[in-house]
Formats: sequence, structure tokens, C-alpha cells
Amino acid sequence: MLVDFRLDAAGVREVLRSDEVRQMVDQAAEDVRARIRAKLPPGTSVTLRTYTTDRGAASVTIAHVQGMGWQARDGVITRSVSEAGFEFKAWGG
Repeated sequence: MLVDFRLDAAGVREVLRSDEVRQMVDQAAEDVRARIRAKLPPGTSVTLRTYTTDRGAASVTIAHVQGMGWQARDGVITRSVSEAGFEFKAWGG
């Protein structure tokens, strides 16, 4: 049996730009931020920035001078992203 499948690019774009997907992205980013915070000393700033490219997006950053060290030594970002059910990819990677 042969199935004819055609991707509706305009429909996919509309879904990715929807408020519902934006809310899912924001909730996922907040979940990751909370997981990162739980692994760091109390009071450490972990920022969440939402933005839009061709769809809703978000970034979470450890806003502390030791942030890169905590990631390098303990993998706090990588582990938090994985625990939330996502794959970690560094910028440009």
C-alpha cells in the first residue's frame, strides 16, 4: 500500500507560531530554569529570555561568573535539560 503524504508547510508554520506552542515553550523553559536553580547555591541568578525567530523560542542562562565552571564540572545545564526530557545543544553545535 502506497501512502501519498504532502507536508503542509504553511500549516506547520501556523502551528509553530501559535500561542499554544509559545506557552509550551515558555513552560518548558521555566521547568529547565527551576531544575538548574535546584542544583546551584541559593540566590544564584538563572535568567530566562523568551524571544521569537520564525517560532517561539527561549534561552536559560546561569547569570553568574561561575556558571561556565558549574556546567563544565557538574553539567548542571545539560543534566537539567535532560531531566526535563529535552536534548542539550550548545550554540552553533
